[in-house]
Amino acid sequence: MFLGEYTHTIDDKGRLTVPAKFRGDLTTGLVVTKGIDRCLVIYPMDAWRVLRDQVAVLPMTDRTARSFRRLIFSGASDTVPDGQGRINIPQPLREYAGLDGQVIVAGCDTYIELWTPKAWEETRSWAEQNADDAERWSGLGI
Repeated sequence: MFLGEYTHTIDDKGRLTVPAKFRGDLTTGLVVTKGIDRCLVIYPMDAWRVLRDQVAVLPMTDRTARSFRRLIFSGASDTVPDGQGRINIPQPLREYAGLDGQVIVAGCDTYIELWTPKAWEETRSWAEQNADDAERWSGLGI
């Protein structure tokens, strides 16, 4: 389970040191890909396989399904953290999310999101400002 938020840095070689607390669930491999909100998402292999299976059954005749499939798979990169807990974030993915220098690493239970500090602040602020909108959250079925 991935919980919490951390500030880390992408080095000049495009490597990100994964928070120590998160490394145990990533030792067998992970996939980094584009997220829906212009962030990057890191999935441990087990969670990636679940997502892959869900996308695999979407109809190829549905334009939205094809677009989602392209977003998730076309830029995806699979890797294993090195001995120091670093992973390489390919340049096209860094460009997509605007990542350069400081990165917010946010745990989201079964996956991790990577954000620029500015985009994270805007995203987190929106959620916090709408936290008391029970009607909005009740539509999620929680």
